Amino acid sequence: MAVQSVESSTTSAASAFGPAVALSCRECGERFDLGPIFACESCFGPLEVAYELPGGDPEGLRKQIEAGPDNIWRYAPLLPVPADVATFPSLSPGFTQLVKADRLARELGITGELHVKDDSGNPTHSFKDRVVAIAVQVARTFGFTTLSCSSTGNLAGAVGAAAARSGFRSCVFIPHDLEAGKVVMAAVYGGELVGIEGTYDDVNRFCSELIGDPVGEGWGFVNVNLRPYYGEGSKTLAYEICEQLGWRLPDQIVIPIASGSQLTKIDKGLKELIKLGLVEDKPYKIFGAQAEGCSPVSTAFKAGHDVVRPQKPKTIAKSLAIGNPADGPYVLDIARRTGGAVEDVTDEQVVDAIKLLARTEGIFAETAGGVTVGVTKKLIEDGLLDPSLTTVVLNTGDGLKTLDAVAPTTGPSAIIRPTLDSFREAGLA
Repeated sequence: MAVQSVESSTTSAASAFGPAVALSCRECGERFDLGPIFACESCFGPLEVAYELPGGDPEGLRKQIEAGPDNIWRYAPLLPVPADVATFPSLSPGFTQLVKADRLARELGITGELHVKDDSGNPTHSFKDRVVAIAVQVARTFGFTTLSCSSTGNLAGAVGAAAARSGFRSCVFIPHDLEAGKVVMAAVYGGELVGIEGTYDDVNRFCSELIGDPVGEGWGFVNVNLRPYYGEGSKTLAYEICEQLGWRLPDQIVIPIASGSQLTKIDKGLKELIKLGLVEDKPYKIFGAQAEGCSPVSTAFKAGHDVVRPQKPKTIAKSLAIGNPADGPYVLDIARRTGGAVEDVTDEQVVDAIKLLARTEGIFAETAGGVTVGVTKKLIEDGLLDPSLTTVVLNTGDGLKTLDAVAPTTGPSAIIRPTLDSFREAGLA
């Protein structure tokens, strides 16, 4: 695919990627120049961004971060973006609320601190705004003209909005049967929205073919040929959680699994903070959450397998409905290394958990958040999650996008005539 060289872009090659110095294969370790590639030429393993991070002065770096903008660009010194990234048109996502969830904690039997990292407060109401923001900046550096993606819904909306804000054309691809709210939100920004007959995995395969075709020339697929950079946006969740906890690591964190990239990058972010001396080094456990109707990683974990066998998704948690998750094996490694686990819950438990979070903390989560809260409850009941420790649970999207999940069992307490007698007769007085 023809791309503009980094040298000829508006930002010099030396500074366009900040502290990033190479792409490194997660399997064999071979390094490649920074470019729009995502697989190792030697072993076909996935590539990720390698850095020379600023070191030697953790207190100075901490102060620099705290003086930055109230969005992910406060962490520019740790991301593959130029130092002046905040001056470019962007949705500027991030620095969302870390809610101390005392009422939910009591319901779940948690005696330690429980926090909900509520990423529904991002511009398009999901964590995907974080990853797309990084991908857009890198696409600009590479001279791409069109932004694209394969998506289970939230990413399509995030790409459409970010493209509109940043002046890119967008063309995104989704399974044809997504929730109506996500379809409308992805389409409203004026880009091309294409429904594909099939599952997300079918959509993803189509996009991989499109990249190799002349029609895809000049296209930046945020979760394919820009995937190494895109994934780095999830690290900012780790950075924010630790900063909002007073620059300390949580003891336990529960993360929903779709492709698995978010979980692996949060772990990467935590390790970077430790290496930089920004937080005290101590053990932490990472738990993964899936819906029973699409639980390939959970199934592999509980069976003690290292290989994740694909599944055909059948769940209301469509944002997590990736039957062949690219980072599944790495999720297994992290859960086992940290002493965590990967668990799943039924659709009924997902709905119950959505309502529980809404009733106790006033947070209306989409189905992925219901999966995470539901799995947290199950982990406590099974003795896998310590209720006395500091725990963070992720809500990655807004419940207004997945109304169909709760609509059948949620509605008016009563319908009455506009009289006090009718109010009393309904038993509401």
